[in-house]
Amino acid sequence: MDDRTLDLEDKIRELYDRIDIESVLIDYCRFLDIMDLDRLVELFTEDCFVDYGPDPGFQSHGRQALKSDLERMWRWVRTSHHLSNVQIMFESKDMARANSYIYAWHERPNGVKGVLLGQYSDVLVRTPEGWKIKQRKQYMNGADGDFKSNINRLQRMPIPPDIDLSKYASI
Repeated sequence: MDDRTLDLEDKIRELYDRIDIESVLIDYCRFLDIMDLDRLVELFTEDCFVDYGPDPGFQSHGRQALKSDLERMWRWVRTSHHLSNVQIMFESKDMARANSYIYAWHERPNGVKGVLLGQYSDVLVRTPEGWKIKQRKQYMNGADGDFKSNINRLQRMPIPPDIDLSKYASI
């Protein structure tokens, strides 16, 4: 939507919607870190689709499947998920797309740590209970340590043919 065409009431509602959507995204991180999967899945629509990676075990159809699939997170004794760079684009008054960056730290029972750097690409819808995530796809920008999960890899733009990378070989 073009901000210039919105009246003041619409602008105020959109501002509140942005705050509500960002709260949903942040609550996901918080509930995952404390492993409150009941509250976490309430952030999603009943018919949600969540795609963390190309393996079928990393794709969930519906809240109950998501809850069951996220039980794998118990293999970590501690996690810390940090969300930033949240961008929200409204498709209509009742649907929005959001992109956000994630820094996710994980620790195994033996003390080995793993870090994931990535992004969430979400479709959210307004429901009678508030904004909910209808679709989520996670992309991995990078990882280190003991993080070996097969998360969707973020694809960059192809290198333009007029770029000479050899001049950057020494830096």
